[in-house]
Amino acid sequence: MALLFTACSSTPVEEEGADTTTIQESEVTTAVVETPVQEKVMESEILADTVFYFDFDKAVLKDESRVALMEHARSLKESPRSIRLEGHADERGTREYNMALGERRANSVKEFLMLEGVSGGLIEVVSYGEERAAAYGSNDESWAMNRRVELK
Repeated sequence: MALLFTACSSTPVEEEGADTTTIQESEVTTAVVETPVQEKVMESEILADTVFYFDFDKAVLKDESRVALMEHARSLKESPRSIRLEGHADERGTREYNMALGERRANSVKEFLMLEGVSGGLIEVVSYGEERAAAYGSNDESWAMNRRVELK
């Protein structure tokens, strides 16, 4: 039994007058440019966020709420219209306390919008306290969903 190996070998041959320019890979930078349509979609997604949540027994706006409310303020300044801020609380606390807490929360949102240049005359504040729950249950998740202000 005999094995036969064959291989091709070549040696580079430089021809006289041949172009021997070295080609280097170039770095490609990609830039994302938002079109007006994309900007409108992003704006409408932010404006769709109309529920703002609060910590237990607090009426202080969270940072994530401020971002969306800034966009709402810009929209309201460009196209003034009346809005209603509905304050809510979870079931813990007395009925009277929760009504007052819901009102403080709604007023917190109103004050923020006014600081951003929205006319206070366009903003109605109402509190429902614990009366209009978004979630039913006596647990942390339900309570967290009920501590809110709805922009309508």
